[in-house]
Amino acid sequence: MIKQKTIKQPVTIEGVGLQTGNKVTLNLKGSPANSGINFIRADLPNKPLLNIQSVNLKDCEPQGIERRTTLGIGPLQVETTEHLMAALWGGSIDNIVIELNNVELPGLDGSAKIFLDLLKKGGITEQDAPKKNLKINEVVWCKGDDSLIAIFPDDSFRISYTLSYKDTSIGTQFLSLVLDKENFESEIAPARTFCLEAEALQLLKQGFGKGANCDNTLVIGKNGPIKNVLRFPNEPVRHKILDLLGDLYILGASIKGHIVAIKSGHELNMELVKKIQNLKLKSQN
Repeated sequence: MIKQKTIKQPVTIEGVGLQTGNKVTLNLKGSPANSGINFIRADLPNKPLLNIQSVNLKDCEPQGIERRTTLGIGPLQVETTEHLMAALWGGSIDNIVIELNNVELPGLDGSAKIFLDLLKKGGITEQDAPKKNLKINEVVWCKGDDSLIAIFPDDSFRISYTLSYKDTSIGTQFLSLVLDKENFESEIAPARTFCLEAEALQLLKQGFGKGANCDNTLVIGKNGPIKNVLRFPNEPVRHKILDLLGDLYILGASIKGHIVAIKSGHELNMELVKKIQNLKLKSQN
């Protein structure tokens, strides 16, 4: 039996939000078995708690908007959850308290690596409860104008992602991996968020990317990253897989299935998450 996990010791890190530019202190603390993933906004009155597994996602309002995932109920909002959530998946963390004193999680280096290192620093420990698993028994899919994401029954957990930025130095990239915590740490966690040079100024005009720079974001020009170097030749598609993992872990369970994604972003990822949760709830009724 695979058991649930949490962290042994509290750990803290500070940074700024990639989108808001707000300074934030993040505290990660252990949590009892079966308590799930809990966000606490320490800066709000009464320090409200959002347990993302205890609410229906229709109520929780998970949103994939403007290059980030936001979770919340009413005024209780937590932005840019995907990189930390991916690290929780990679560390097999089932139960944790995530306390922050601003609306957005810190961007750090734009990947999940520092978050994963922080979890390991706190020490990952087993708990006396079985890990929750979710096996996909039917095809679930969502479609956008020029994007698609689907999950197929499979005995393993695989993601096959196709990324296409025509007429740019990114071009078309494809990666297919059977994922586990070992290859997540080496192949996916270090991959950083990115945007095109042509998009960067427009995003700033719209009020986004206030905490982004060429160190924590790959700004892709016509000849590749500006003032930076790639960690992998196909780092953008690896980061898209990272984002997808983080969005899927909102379900709070390890999935068995094969995900095929073509140009999928947070908005389409969230549609798939909601459909999977609806099937899960029906199967439990």
